[in-house]
Amino acid sequence: MSGTSLDGIDVAAIATDGRRRVIPGPTLTVPYPEAFREQLRSVLGGVGEVAAVEAELTRLHANAIAQFRAKYPDVPVELIGFHGHTILHRPAERRTWQIGDGALLARLAGADVVADFRSADVAAGGEGAPLAPLYHTALAADLPKPLAVLNLGGVGNVTWIGPGASSSEDKILAFDTGPGNALIDDWVRSHTGESADLDGVLARAGRVSAEHVAHFLEKPYFDRAPPKSLDRDDFRDALPQGVAVDDGAATLTEMTAASVAAARHHFPSPPRQWLVCGGGRHNPAMMAALARLLGAPVRPVEAVGWNGDALEAQAFAYLAVRSVLGLPLSLPSTTGAPHPVCGGRLFTAPR
Repeated sequence: MSGTSLDGIDVAAIATDGRRRVIPGPTLTVPYPEAFREQLRSVLGGVGEVAAVEAELTRLHANAIAQFRAKYPDVPVELIGFHGHTILHRPAERRTWQIGDGALLARLAGADVVADFRSADVAAGGEGAPLAPLYHTALAADLPKPLAVLNLGGVGNVTWIGPGASSSEDKILAFDTGPGNALIDDWVRSHTGESADLDGVLARAGRVSAEHVAHFLEKPYFDRAPPKSLDRDDFRDALPQGVAVDDGAATLTEMTAASVAAARHHFPSPPRQWLVCGGGRHNPAMMAALARLLGAPVRPVEAVGWNGDALEAQAFAYLAVRSVLGLPLSLPSTTGAPHPVCGGRLFTAPR
């Protein structure tokens, strides 16, 4: 998995039947070289030297798989789920673009690859995102419901899982909540040169601009009924102007938490708890804001034994198996597609 935060590549192995059986295995994170991170940033929006960046991204994924195999030689790799990296997401225009060459990765890795997970859903009229909800539901089969699983990567997304969802996939609702870490990261990067507000140091030192937050919450996206999804840069105009660096970090952190709180209005019933995955759960300022605004226990997913750094990568391994079995990757209640949609394209390794 290469997420919207542009950090690097998460590799995760699972054993699964593509349904309820999931046995998580070892994981590995391989950071992107800084020079490539800037190359990847340069093609966001589908501009620039996309083909060259796509080829390099694929080679970096192959190298990450090689590192994983070297570290865990006893773990067999029978199938690879390759999400690629989203550089453009405009579902209203029936467009979503994840770069990554599945055929090249199958050849370099010597294993079959499932890639292109989102385009079939978008072509059918869905949002193409989020795609992790069915995996969240499989993992949460034995947890008390209703439950909300919040992923705070570059963009925030939530999966609401109702009672009975483990046996009935129609009791699931999923959608993007708003910005995750992307705006905070971009703010900190442009003002300090650092990649993120590590440990929420800036946000905890700053003061929230209530005016900026109130203006942000007036955006029509938050009232729009789900399913719905976002591009990484959809809220770029919300970056606060005329505030100090730490105040900006505090304000953007509050915006992210407030957008999650606004998502509750679309739930069929209040969740008994929120489980948080993604990089945002490492930010104490973010977790404190969520706890203050959500009115229910907020815990990192590790509290129930999940690996929050690997969850998205595990999800695409799970979806790769569902794809080859012809099972749906998305539902009308998770992406807005008119019917359950199977997706992904299989690229077979040279035999």
